[in-house]
Amino acid sequence: QVQLVESGGGLVQPGGSLRLSCTASGFALNYDAIGWIRRAPGKEREGISCVRRRDGITYYEESVKGRFTISRDNAGNTVYLQMDSLKPEDTARYFCAADLGRRRPQVHGPGVCEFDWFGQGTEVSVSS
Repeated sequence: QVQLVESGGGLVQPGGSLRLSCTASGFALNYDAIGWIRRAPGKEREGISCVRRRDGITYYEESVKGRFTISRDNAGNTVYLQMDSLKPEDTARYFCAADLGRRRPQVHGPGVCEFDWFGQGTEVSVSS
């Protein structure tokens, strides 16, 4: 079984912060990279960040660089996305995503980020 389960979304004012969490279980633990994508209303899915398993190198899409921080726990089972200085254009459904190498990547992100497995997502709304 492959599971990626997100939590932590919500409504926040511009300039505020949220932290998303994703817990991986089952085969999802065998990821090469894990990270986050988002889908804003009326837009395509966008890969925004990932962390590579073997060396912990992180990658960020330009629009979130300097505002978002990806991290993981020591066991690598949980990955976080700390989102600061949020903007209305960050409003989207955020999905935890993993590169499991089980099928063709469906979403590409910055650097080496590519994802073939996804959680159910959590809503983030940035509005005053």
